[in-house]
Amino acid sequence: GWCPLSPTGAQTTQLLVDPPWRPAVLWDRVTLICQGSGTAGATTWYKDGQHWGQKGPEYFTVTKTGTYMSDRPGTGRSPPVRVLNDWLVLQGPAWPLLEGDTVTLHCCS
Repeated sequence: GWCPLSPTGAQTTQLLVDPPWRPAVLWDRVTLICQGSGTAGATTWYKDGQHWGQKGPEYFTVTKTGTYMSDRPGTGRSPPVRVLNDWLVLQGPAWPLLEGDTVTLHCCS
């Protein structure tokens, strides 16, 4: 499933990650999905703070490390998502957690 990297319910652009773990790592074949108001085809993508590519689809599979953001008409820019290429990573759920929640962690190498 796709899970937000920031709390749901706010009227803002959200950048979702699949698979739903953070930190996101390149070898997980991460797909980023931009959610917000307006036409999906009007999504603008940013990589490392720079405009990246043309307006286009609401999702894509990441092939390079970096910090990604998306922008949708009406709701603005999403919070950033960093995609790493580290060899040893301790991953936790990408959704918000509360004290007392049971958490499954992945140790990946």
